[in-house]
Amino acid sequence: MRDGGRRLTSERASVLVGIGFVVLACACFAVLDTTAKYLTASVPILLAVWARYLFQAIVSAAVLVPMHGLAILRIRHPVLQTLRGLMLVSSTTIAFLSLAVMPLAEFTAILMVTPLVVTVIAVVVLKERISAMHWLCVIGGFIGVLVILRPGHHDFGWASLLPLGCVATNSTFQLLSSHLGKLEKPATTHLFSTWVGAGMSTLVLPFVWTRVDSLWLWALMFLCGAMGAIGHFVLTLAYERAGAVTLVPFLYFHIGFAVIGGWLVFSQLPDSWSWAGIALIAVSGIVGAWLSARENSVIAKLPET
Repeated sequence: MRDGGRRLTSERASVLVGIGFVVLACACFAVLDTTAKYLTASVPILLAVWARYLFQAIVSAAVLVPMHGLAILRIRHPVLQTLRGLMLVSSTTIAFLSLAVMPLAEFTAILMVTPLVVTVIAVVVLKERISAMHWLCVIGGFIGVLVILRPGHHDFGWASLLPLGCVATNSTFQLLSSHLGKLEKPATTHLFSTWVGAGMSTLVLPFVWTRVDSLWLWALMFLCGAMGAIGHFVLTLAYERAGAVTLVPFLYFHIGFAVIGGWLVFSQLPDSWSWAGIALIAVSGIVGAWLSARENSVIAKLPET
């Protein structure tokens, strides 16, 4: 009994640490987004993207290579890894463009509809089946996006659609991540994708280069890279300690941190309609994650035939 109690206590402690890591990752990503939005007013967006990935690649290599050795450089599926890296840097570029033209909290909330988009892709492309309740969550999330964007409103323009491009590329990135998770080591996938981002953004650097004399701006660009590296690293640690069903609801702390960042740095707070859209997306996403976990557990318990 004592051993069982100790094991249960150890498992609970592991879950709590995992939740703590998720919340820390959300804080890192919110700091990254807030800093990126600030930078877009002072430096070319593609220059900021380049600095973000270069610094993240350097920090990631400095941490991961000593931990895993040169084995981390062994890549079994270079084409898929490269495609994942391209989706990642494309998503980041569109995200920086979006942050330049819209409030931080609203952008973050729209981005959090990505898991619901992945669900739709799984149904359409992979022919998976989901419950009617799950479809209601998907519809609810999309309605939340429309409430935030408000097509026809005087503030609506083509730039308002940029976050949807970010959702599309991020959804593809998530699907590739899920597939590669069964084929490659997570550390290898993370490091390779980061360096693909650094390499691709370096190719366009000569066309956008602008001299930046401010050490403050360089420090902020380094902060973006460091927050990206730390955020992804602690998120990996979180999933090593607890399952997705436990951790996914806590990913929506990202929206809360984004609201705080937008308020403190830019004096921006969502209006009543945006609050309603944000709440609808968050509730739909959390319930959708819970339904996915429940459906997967039911399938896992079915007898083999």
